[in-house]
Amino acid sequence: MPQSPSKSSSDLDTLAINTIRTLSMDAVQKANSGHPGTPMALAPVGFHLWQNHLRYDPAEPLWPNRDRFVLSVGHASMLLYSLLHLTGVKAVDHAGKPTGGPAVSLDDIEHFRQLDSKTPGHPEYRMTTGVETTTGPLGQGLGNSVGMAMAGRWYESHFNKPDAQIFDYHVYALCGDGDMMEGISHEAASMAGHLKLSNLTWIYDSNRVTIEGHTDLAYSDDVETRFKGYHWNTIHVDDANDGAALEAALNQAKANTDAPTLIVVKSIIGWGAPHKQDTSAAHGEPLGVDEIKLAKKFYGWPEDSSFLVPDGVYEHFNEGIGARGKAARVAWQKSFDDYAKKYPDLAKEFAQIEAHELPDGWDADIPTFDADAKGMASRESSGKVLNAIAKRFPWMIGGSADLSPSTKTDMKFEGAGSFEHDNYGGRNLHFGIREHVMGAICNGIALSNLRPYGSTFLIFSDYMKPPVRLSAIMEVPVIYVFTHDSIGVGEDGPTHQPIEQLASLRGVPGLSTYRPGDANEVAESWRAALAEPQRPACIVVSRQPMATFDRSKYASAKGVHKGAYVLADAEGGKKPEVILMATGTEVSVCVDTYEKLKSEGIAARVVSMPSWDLFERQDSAYKDSVFPPDVDARVCVEQAGTLGWDRYVGRLGSQIVMHTFGASAPLSDLKKKFGFTPEHVYDEAKKQIERVKTSHKE
Repeated sequence: MPQSPSKSSSDLDTLAINTIRTLSMDAVQKANSGHPGTPMALAPVGFHLWQNHLRYDPAEPLWPNRDRFVLSVGHASMLLYSLLHLTGVKAVDHAGKPTGGPAVSLDDIEHFRQLDSKTPGHPEYRMTTGVETTTGPLGQGLGNSVGMAMAGRWYESHFNKPDAQIFDYHVYALCGDGDMMEGISHEAASMAGHLKLSNLTWIYDSNRVTIEGHTDLAYSDDVETRFKGYHWNTIHVDDANDGAALEAALNQAKANTDAPTLIVVKSIIGWGAPHKQDTSAAHGEPLGVDEIKLAKKFYGWPEDSSFLVPDGVYEHFNEGIGARGKAARVAWQKSFDDYAKKYPDLAKEFAQIEAHELPDGWDADIPTFDADAKGMASRESSGKVLNAIAKRFPWMIGGSADLSPSTKTDMKFEGAGSFEHDNYGGRNLHFGIREHVMGAICNGIALSNLRPYGSTFLIFSDYMKPPVRLSAIMEVPVIYVFTHDSIGVGEDGPTHQPIEQLASLRGVPGLSTYRPGDANEVAESWRAALAEPQRPACIVVSRQPMATFDRSKYASAKGVHKGAYVLADAEGGKKPEVILMATGTEVSVCVDTYEKLKSEGIAARVVSMPSWDLFERQDSAYKDSVFPPDVDARVCVEQAGTLGWDRYVGRLGSQIVMHTFGASAPLSDLKKKFGFTPEHVYDEAKKQIERVKTSHKE
C-alpha cells in the first residue's frame, strides 16, 4: 500500500485532485462499466494543466484563441468529465449559443455511460461542451492534435499582424501506452516534428499497464529516444504526483519555440487502490465497492461517501482557471475588437469561418465543361474544379499522401504555396506517405473550423478508414478525394484496383460518397459536398478518361444534388422498358447502350447515380420517379463490388459488377474480361426485357 500523503500536501490542490479521483471511481462503479485507473493516476496531471496552464475560459468554452485539450486516451473519459464539471464549463448548443446550464453536471457524472447522457463512455464531440474531439480509437486524438496545431499556425500566419497578435494558442494532448503502440502515433509525431510545431505538447502517461497486463509482454520501446529522432523536445517527470515537477515541465514545454514537446510522466494506474493499483484490474473495469472504500481511506476521504465534492473545490477552480481564463479571454476580445476596426476584411473573413459559412462567390469560377466524346479523366476535371473553388476560398487547405501529381489536388494558383515550417500560411499540405494520419489531421483542421481536404488512391482509403469514420461520427466537413477508382488502374493489378472500397464507404452513416459520371457531375459533386457544413464527403474519381456528355441532349448535371437522376429517357414520355443505371466511367457505357436500344425503337432510361446516400435522403415520390416500381427490367453497371446494388435492380435484375478481384492488364482487355462493354450491357438489357415480357405472359 502506498504511503499516505503528508500533511503539507493536504491543501486545496490535493483536495481537488482527490475529488477528480473519487468522482471517477464512483461514476465507473455506478455504471458498472468504464476505466477508473487512468483518471486516478492522471488526476494530478489534469489538475495542474487545467488549473495553472491551459488558457481556457470555462464561461466561454468556444473562445477562438483558447488552448485545446485533447484526451487521446479516450477511455479515461471520467478525467475530462470531472474537469469539465469542477471547473464550471458552461454548455453551448450546436449553434454555439449558451444554454445557461453546465457542460457536465454532477447528475451527468452520476449517469456516466447511460443512454442520452452527456457523459458517454468515450468523449464525443458535439455531445458534450468542452470535448474538442471524439476519441477512443487509440492514436486518433494525437493525429487530431497535430491538425489543430497546424490550423493554429495557419491562423497565426493568415490573421496576425505586426501590431496585432490575434492567434497564439497551444494544443495539449494526453496519451498513453496504447496510443504510442498504434502506428498512427508514429505518423503524427513524424509529421509534427518535421513541421516544428512548437505549439503542440503531448503528455505521455507511461503507466506500463494495458488490458492483458504489464506492457513488457509486448512493448519495450525507448519512447524518449524515438521522439528525439522525430526532432521533438522531450521532458521526463518521474512521478505523476510530483506537482512541482509537473509545473516545471509544463512551463518548459510552453517556453519551447522550435519543436513540439513530449512530456513523459511515470504514473501508477489506479493509484491509491491497495489491491488493484499497478495492475490490469484497475484498467478497464470497476474497482468494486470494497476496493473503493480502501482507496478513499487512503485519500483521507469519507469512505461511505459517493460523488462528493467537498467545500472549497469549486471555488478553488474558479479562482484558478476561472479567473485566469476570463482575464485572458477579455483581453483577447478587446484586442480583436481593435483588430476588427483596423482590418475589417480579415475580421469579416474570420466571422464567416466561425459561422461555418462559405465565402462570397466561392463557386463563381467553377467551370462548365463542353461536350467531348473523348473527355478527360475525372481526376483531371476534379483538379480544375478544386483550383477554381480554392482560389476564392481562402480557408480551404489540403493536400495528398505524396500523390498530388496523380490525384491532381495541388492548388496551382499564385499565392497558394506549401505549408512548411518556414511558411505556415501555405495552403498545400504535404502529408507524405501517411494516409492514416492524413485523415486524422484533416479532422483536427476541420475541428478548428477550416475546410480541409485530403487525397490518395481509393484503394488506400483502407489505410485511413478510422478517421474517415470519425469524420462522420463528429459531423465535420472533411473532403476526401479518392482517385484511381476502379479496375481502370489497369496494369497495376489487383493490389491497386479497388473492389470493395466503395461499398465500405457507402456503408458509413453520415458520409456522402460521390462517384461522378462526367466532368460536369464532378463540378456538381464538389458543389454539393462543400455546401454541407456538418457532413464529410468522399469524391471518388477516375484515372482513365470519360466522355463529357452533351447536356443539351441529356439532362443537366444539377441532378447530382438529388444523388441520382434520369440522365437519358425514353422519347415522348413513354414508359421505359428497361432502366440502365451506373456510376462513374460506366455511365457512358450505359449511354452508348441506350443509344443503340433507342435506334431499335426500344424505350430505355439511363440513371446516373453519383451519390447513393444523397439519393436515399430524397422523398419517396422522387425516388419512385427515377425508378418507377412497375419497371422491373433493370441493369446496373459499376466496376466495383456487388454489395448494395440489389436495392436498385431487384432480386432478378442484372448486375454487371465485380465478383472477384481484378487483374493486371490493359484496361481495354479488362473491360472485355469483366463485361464492361456496351455490347455486354446491351445483351443484358435485352435479356431483362425478355424476362419481364415472359413473366407477364405467365
